[in-house]
Amino acid sequence: MPNRLFGHSSLAGRTLAVASTADIVLRPGEVILTFDDGPRAGKTPAILDTLDRYGVKATFLMLGSAARANPALAQQVAQRGHTVGSHTYSHVDLGTLDRQAALEEIAKGEAAVSAALAGSGEAMSPFFRFPYLSQTGYLRTTLLQGDLVVLDVDIDSKDYYSDSAQAVAERTLERLDARGSGIVLFHDIHQRTVDMLPDFLAELSARGYSVVTLAPKNGGVFARSIITAELDALRGGY
Repeated sequence: MPNRLFGHSSLAGRTLAVASTADIVLRPGEVILTFDDGPRAGKTPAILDTLDRYGVKATFLMLGSAARANPALAQQVAQRGHTVGSHTYSHVDLGTLDRQAALEEIAKGEAAVSAALAGSGEAMSPFFRFPYLSQTGYLRTTLLQGDLVVLDVDIDSKDYYSDSAQAVAERTLERLDARGSGIVLFHDIHQRTVDMLPDFLAELSARGYSVVTLAPKNGGVFARSIITAELDALRGGY
């Protein structure tokens, strides 16, 4: 795909309100920025500043353990207009757990992120990503039938590799250009991600992309009816 194809005048694009994973349909040239595994002191604030400078919003899939350790930072992410979802409590590979343990890990992560946001005036959104993108058919079906919106990944920046910031940016842009749009995965826990983000966003703008803001269609208020029911069933009704 040639550079500067789309011709947008602003990097900030539309807000996409979704009620289910199936609602996430992007147009050519649209990008969703996501950051996993935070929040982390010394990294997340710098990423927030860069996003503010370019006038775009991202979705942060927080670990419950990280949000619990940094509640003020978790609240800052939400209060600065970004979408906050969950990413389990401890980043365990859910595919290695039995059904009850996997659902409890998901629920524990949600509870910790929600508790970290308490008092901020902002609610956690029902967006969730599987750690390592590892899932089972049972878990995905359970979540999709419930109230969670599972976020998949179209472009993996692989910013967890020990590469330079420039290498991360170039790899991500190359994969994005080849696809034309998509959900991009970053992690707000790496210095290389902090370092590459300004140039990456500048190049997105130069190439005519727009950054879509994800938002829950129901305003962020969601029930845990399906997961609760599944846990009760697995526990024998207790």
